[in-house]
Amino acid sequence: MEDFNRRKFIKSIVAAGITLAATDGMTSLAEETAKKKNPYDAKGLPTAFLGSTGVRIPRIVLGLGSRFCHIDEDEDAYAMLNYALDKGFYYWDTAHAYDNTIALPPWKKTKPKRFVSSEVRIGEVIKYRRKEVFLSTKVTAREPSEAMKEIELSLKQLNTDRLDMLKIHDVQSIEDINQMSRKGYLIDILHKMKEEKVTRFIGFSGHGNADALKEMASRGDFDSMLIAMNHWNANQNFKRQEEVLPEGKKKKMGVLVMKAVRPKETVPGINAPDLVRYALSLDNIDAAVIGTDSIDVVNSNLEILRNFKKLSPERMKELALQLAPFYRHENLPWMQPGYKDGNWG
Repeated sequence: MEDFNRRKFIKSIVAAGITLAATDGMTSLAEETAKKKNPYDAKGLPTAFLGSTGVRIPRIVLGLGSRFCHIDEDEDAYAMLNYALDKGFYYWDTAHAYDNTIALPPWKKTKPKRFVSSEVRIGEVIKYRRKEVFLSTKVTAREPSEAMKEIELSLKQLNTDRLDMLKIHDVQSIEDINQMSRKGYLIDILHKMKEEKVTRFIGFSGHGNADALKEMASRGDFDSMLIAMNHWNANQNFKRQEEVLPEGKKKKMGVLVMKAVRPKETVPGINAPDLVRYALSLDNIDAAVIGTDSIDVVNSNLEILRNFKKLSPERMKELALQLAPFYRHENLPWMQPGYKDGNWG
């Protein structure tokens, strides 16, 4: 990999039209002290420490993937983001790959008439409220030069020169990990981004084989993991909750879960709040990432957090049994080979 220098990197982004704060490599004592304080405001919502990062986060993270990209009007998306932030949801999760260019739209949505990028939408709010948001995105490309292009474009689209969390997107297998582990490849790149203060923390996400995700946790000295729950793709080694989450905690990583709700619209007898409570009641997690596409969803999650009580083991088992047969259904689009997170087709 070519030698990477933050000053050169920032200069290239400034040339693309983003105004950045000056950095000189020296940090004052006051700045160091300020960094140790949590600059975010959860507005009284329950929070948890994100592993050993020292950062407290709300126990529900704003998931800004496919559902968010299918909000019809940009102004409605901006209003939802501002409303959520005003209510205390300051951890925003996105990815370079999140957009609405898909074969099948979400439930009851029509095929999109125009391209929508999650990062671009978020960037329109970030430009005014960057200091209030814990901002996380993901890089998909495995080849070093393409990965660097994605990271640079993500910063540009998000209207920022720094991330709070940068994750490797969708860890697939041991073979995938072996490629990322090569000298100068993706794991090295993320560590370089952290060293150069392009991102404060680094991590990875995954939906598949538990053995591969455990191996990933052991290799990269990561700050955080984002793992799909067991009922996501149960035909693969699906004991992610039992096997991967404890590994993350053992490594003192921040541990987040996803795929708690989708697709709530097609499951008779199950409602979304119950699924969110189920996720938040799991052992060894800090928070759940919940796909958010309206102010109504924000309000539902506010109600859940403000009144949250951990579900009993009996209720957890009951919900798990309800979910198991549905999420093994082979006709679901996101259960097909080649599916990529953030897309519905």
